[in-house]
Amino acid sequence: MDITIREAQQKVDGWIQTVGVRYFNELTNLGILMEETGELARIMVRKYGEQSFKESDTDKDLADEMADVLWVLICLANQTGVDLTDALQKNLEKKATRDAARHKDNEKLK
Repeated sequence: MDITIREAQQKVDGWIQTVGVRYFNELTNLGILMEETGELARIMVRKYGEQSFKESDTDKDLADEMADVLWVLICLANQTGVDLTDALQKNLEKKATRDAARHKDNEKLK
């Protein structure tokens, strides 16, 4: 089932309002976002970097860790009134303009 970013924001809000009781405050969610980002980083550095997996890492799923990060980011967007669809569109436009030739001209990327 494909969902849009806007639908994801609505689904997360619906879950929070019914199952989750209420949103954690913004600073708590920021801390949770950092925690979830750290868990994602841990898997990435073990799978794609030089660190080896520990026994406690073997049941971790990269996609699930990414989804955890996205979930908390959506919570923060909902709490602060950010429409992520609109924000992403504006960000893509900014990058298309600002970086139109930047990476093509970067010798390090050739």
